[in-house]
Amino acid sequence: MEKFLIIDGNSIMNRAYYGLSVNMTSSYAGIHTNALYGFLNIYWMILDKVIPDYVAVSFDLKAPTFRHKMYKEYKGTRKGMPDELAEQMPVIKEILNAMNVPILQLESYEADDILGTVAKNNSQNNIFTYILTGDKDSFQLISDTTSIIIPTTRFGKTEYSIYTPSLLKEKNNIEPYQVIHIKSLMGDTSDNIPGVKGIGEKTAYSLIDKYTTLDNIYNNIEQIDVTPKIREKLLLNKDMAFLSKELATIDVNVPIELNYENCKFSDVN
Repeated sequence: MEKFLIIDGNSIMNRAYYGLSVNMTSSYAGIHTNALYGFLNIYWMILDKVIPDYVAVSFDLKAPTFRHKMYKEYKGTRKGMPDELAEQMPVIKEILNAMNVPILQLESYEADDILGTVAKNNSQNNIFTYILTGDKDSFQLISDTTSIIIPTTRFGKTEYSIYTPSLLKEKNNIEPYQVIHIKSLMGDTSDNIPGVKGIGEKTAYSLIDKYTTLDNIYNNIEQIDVTPKIREKLLLNKDMAFLSKELATIDVNVPIELNYENCKFSDVN
C-alpha cells in the first residue's frame, strides 16, 4: 500500500516555535528562525520514518471558517500569534515550495478539515495516510488506513508517537469516533467550544465509556445512571452539547482538488 504524509503546518510550526525557545535569528534575512529550524527537523525525522510516496502540508488561513459562522465565539479566547512566529510563516511556505512540497489550504476551512478530506480520499484510493500534527482533535480520524503522528519535545530532544486504533484504545480507552462525543460534553478551552457547563473531563469520559455517544445519552436521559445534578446540567445545556458536537467534528468533504501527481515525493530544489 502506498503512503501519504500530510502535515498540519500551523500545528507543527507552533510546536516547533515553543519547543525550541532558544533565540535563533538569521542575520541575512533579519527574522527569527527557531520555528523553521524545528519544523524542518521534525519533517526530516518523520520522513525518514514513514518514507512516503506522497507528501503535502496544510495551513489555516486567516479568513473565518464555517465554524465561526455557526458560533461567533469559536476560538474567541485565543491569543494572537506571536510576531516572532508570524514572521516565519510565509518563509516556511517558501521553503516548502522550494522542496517541491505542495501546500493545501482553502478559505472557510481549517487545516484539520483538509487533513480529514485527504485521509478520506486516500482511503478510497487504497493509500495509507500518516497525519503529522500536534492537535489531538485529529484522533477522530484514526482508522485502519490512517494513523496520527504526535511529536513531543523532551529535554530538547524530539520524539513521537504513532497513534493507531489499538494505541488510542490502550492509552485513552476510547474509539476514534468517540473523540467528538467527549469534546461535546467537556468542551475545549483552546478552541472555545462550550460543551456542557459543569461537565469536566472525568465525567465526560465516564459517560461516553458507559453510553458510547452523545445521542445515546440524550435519547436515554431519564434512564442513564447519573446524579440528579449531572442530569440537570445535561438537560439545561443540550443545545450547546449538540452545537459543540458540530464544532468538534472534522469536515472530511472539503471541496479541494487533490492532485496525486503534484503530491508525489520528489527531490528538493
